[in-house]
Amino acid sequence: MSKRTVIGLLGLTLAALGAYRFRRQIIGRLLGLPPAQYATGVERNIRVPMPDGVGLMADHYFPKVTGAFPTILIRSTYGRGSDIGGPLGLMMRFIGTRFAERGYHLVVQTTRGRFDSEGETEPFVDAAPDGRATLDWIARQAWFDGNVGMWGQSYLGYVQWAVAAGAPPYLKALVPSVTTSQFRSVLYPDGAFGLDTFLRWVFMVETMDSRDIRSKWEIMQRLNAYTIGRLLAPAFQHLPIVEADTVAVGAPLSYYRNWLTHSRPDDPYWKQMDYSSGLSRVTVPVHLVSGWYDLILRELIADYTTLKAAGRSPYLTVGPWAHTDPGGLVGALREGIIWFDAHLKGDRRRLREKPVRIYVMGAQEWREMDSWPPPARETRYFLRANRQLSTEGPEADSPPDQYCYDPADPTPSVGGPLLMPPSGPTDNRALEARPDVLCYTTLALGADAEVIGSLRLELYVRSSLAHTDFLGRLCDVYPDGRSINICDGLFRVAPGKGEPQPDGSLRIEVDMWATAHRFRRGHCLRLQVSSGAHPRWSRNLGTGEPIATGTKMLAADQTVYHDSAHPSALILPVMTS
Repeated sequence: MSKRTVIGLLGLTLAALGAYRFRRQIIGRLLGLPPAQYATGVERNIRVPMPDGVGLMADHYFPKVTGAFPTILIRSTYGRGSDIGGPLGLMMRFIGTRFAERGYHLVVQTTRGRFDSEGETEPFVDAAPDGRATLDWIARQAWFDGNVGMWGQSYLGYVQWAVAAGAPPYLKALVPSVTTSQFRSVLYPDGAFGLDTFLRWVFMVETMDSRDIRSKWEIMQRLNAYTIGRLLAPAFQHLPIVEADTVAVGAPLSYYRNWLTHSRPDDPYWKQMDYSSGLSRVTVPVHLVSGWYDLILRELIADYTTLKAAGRSPYLTVGPWAHTDPGGLVGALREGIIWFDAHLKGDRRRLREKPVRIYVMGAQEWREMDSWPPPARETRYFLRANRQLSTEGPEADSPPDQYCYDPADPTPSVGGPLLMPPSGPTDNRALEARPDVLCYTTLALGADAEVIGSLRLELYVRSSLAHTDFLGRLCDVYPDGRSINICDGLFRVAPGKGEPQPDGSLRIEVDMWATAHRFRRGHCLRLQVSSGAHPRWSRNLGTGEPIATGTKMLAADQTVYHDSAHPSALILPVMTS
């Protein structure tokens, strides 16, 4: 080989290395991450033995340099690399490299029974024993420096709670994002079944792990959010719901049917996957990350509140994101690196002073505060005649409004806290044109108004049926007529629920979740009242049959009162200057 050839190859090598380093720095800069420091390597397909002999497969990302580095554990039910898990597997490869090039070992493990991990899968059930065995395995590795944290979103966040109470002393930081310490209330939001969320989830995980689909390209095509919506449309309409899994994926799934046959909240089935009771014993530093349009926001805020009540000091970050928004992933990654630098490396330079950071929608700005929720003035916006919404009290003789809800043509869900697009803020005008949706609107605002905190809706109602639903949704109406959803909630009426009134009406209170939004001058506040948002909440059939097996449908004649004896009102936490 000539000298010129050697010099040429050396030049090409240095150029490639320089381009690689440049690319790493550009990626980090675009994502708002601290600079990458190390070239990285990966050891794939490591078998991690569990106490029962089952082997769970993992990949290990690491800095390619001698030295001691902390470890981050991610336990994923969606695969872990480009060859395992389709698009979400690719995401794990991207995340692993980002941590490793900033001075971390990253172990990403596929959960039991998924992809090439051994054993049988039962979602949520095996998280604790397998998670603790994996932590013990990490502690025995020659590269372990005595410090480990856990990171991940949704299911990858839930598995962190499974090992948090009574954790080994070397588990020193957690970043659970868009998740909860218990999934029962997410499966059964407000007494309905989360049909959209969990049929999509079932379709997604079964498609990614399908042995019948050989092409990665085909998997990625089928996992497009809009393709999923089209393919699942017949399953969303199918009754009984317990059989919708067969319509969705072509076969019955035991875990899906377990969720539906164990519908009662006090069923012992749920105790084996509920870690909320152990939150008061969690001493590991926790940073919770969520979004205002996330489908698990309510549960994540409940976990934050429990930790605060136990005397802990959790951090909380809430952005303008839905569950699968890329911005939420980047935010969780960025906050995770800062959190782990502080608690695993002792570098607190980038850790913010105030523990709560929220994005105020409408104002398009981030705001930091000492705790959630901030002090606010509780303000009532009353439903009035002529579909008005006002801080003035209702008229004495305002006639009620009426509509018919037919589960055979259910009021659809539009945007909001869905698992995947079309989620988040959406123009609601087509929905509001339906005859089964009532709208109450303020006059145009003379000044900006900020609503930050949890909302609720007090309604005085009557239904022709003993089993029915009432839903409230707050929208921001723009001067050009767009009606953009901010937050919402549902109340499932059944015998014994609600507060009976002397005239036979019923007083109910709808949990409208939480938000942070500035309504601009010239905009209007609008309240929608309806009786469903199918398939986000499974439609109320009106018969009282079990959710899993009901097939008969009855239409409900609904009445909403708003007079001085029935002061229906939307209650907002309004910020004072």
